[in-house]
Amino acid sequence: MRNALRTHMEQAIDALIQAPGRSITLIHHNDTDGLSSGTILMTAFEASGYQVDRFSLEKPYPEVLEQVFRQSGAIIVFADFAGRIAPLISRLNDRRNLVIILDHHPAVDVSEDDTVFNLDPELFGIKGDRDISASATCFLFSELLRERQELSQLPQLVHLGVLGAIGDGFLVDGRLSGVNRELLLIASEKGLIEIRQVQDGEAYSIRLGTSFYPAHAICEALDTVGGVGYYSDGTEKGIEICLTGLNEEMAGYVQDLIRFKDSLFNEEIKRLKDHINSTSHIQWFDVGSRFYPMGIKMIGVFCTLIKEEAFLDQSKYLAGFQRIPETIGGFESIRFDATKISMRASEYLTQKIRRKEIPGLDTFLPLATEHLGGFSDACHSISAATVIKPGQETSLIQEMEHILTKGETHADR
Repeated sequence: MRNALRTHMEQAIDALIQAPGRSITLIHHNDTDGLSSGTILMTAFEASGYQVDRFSLEKPYPEVLEQVFRQSGAIIVFADFAGRIAPLISRLNDRRNLVIILDHHPAVDVSEDDTVFNLDPELFGIKGDRDISASATCFLFSELLRERQELSQLPQLVHLGVLGAIGDGFLVDGRLSGVNRELLLIASEKGLIEIRQVQDGEAYSIRLGTSFYPAHAICEALDTVGGVGYYSDGTEKGIEICLTGLNEEMAGYVQDLIRFKDSLFNEEIKRLKDHINSTSHIQWFDVGSRFYPMGIKMIGVFCTLIKEEAFLDQSKYLAGFQRIPETIGGFESIRFDATKISMRASEYLTQKIRRKEIPGLDTFLPLATEHLGGFSDACHSISAATVIKPGQETSLIQEMEHILTKGETHADR
């Protein structure tokens, strides 16, 4: 499995080196895993002599993709999303550009298109929701690029390859596993991560700049600046944190954002305690634009925060809707008219999904979304998100209920 992934990464690197252009459009996610991935790739590409135009997105929206793929002869790299929409990317690209996808979500192969390299470990038998993060995938790619280019001066960023996995919560019995663990041990040997045994597993500290920080605190900071601060250059600050750590000014900025987020979240929790919509399998709510100016990732963060609360039914999937703002940073000319749904599974449901007793979110949410003509990309079995048109919220819930009752999911296709 690892050998096959390495071989395909080497082929992509060969294509990258042979490409005539020396500029790269890098598009990555805005959470801890995406910001870690973006930092790793930006550093590796710049050390290789490429000029990097970097964009951080909450999702690879079709409207953005259409604009990106109007160019020809370019090098376009996606990190921490796009594995599942590789066929769409292949169609939009129409063999005009070199495209490299470094994701870890459930993916679709496009091996017939030699201009699009889908380097998603899920395609090579590695579990992207447990054993490898996008940042780990990007680190493996950057290491092969370093070896090929003989980049002896490339900063050691293996700890960032681990950070994304911590941010995504990829712990098995309280510990990182698989490729994530392999990189953890390397980072520990290099003095970049400290591992401490605790009652329920392991706790990690990470070195950024000249200081060590609790890894969970850095993940909270990155998720905060990338999510709460998405519309105020927060992702730029996230890259800075990955490279240099949290100075006093940055820590103060993060705390201000956390206080703002907490105030909005507390108000929403009060509303939900009074009423939440419920069907046979799903409990759901719609915040509309109440979370603005926070980014739309925050509906998923909110669902994760409340999914174990006593006022919720732990035997039902949890879904939240948030309206997407009209414009996206870096693509102001595009006007959006869309709503995001984020879904989460409680710990009770997570265990049933792991035992394959009930469907994972990635089997029925994308299918229901497609039935309504919506857009789906990065979905895991216990956390998932898609995009639909405003006004389709109730229809999407009904479509998912129909699929769950009928028993047809993506896994059956």
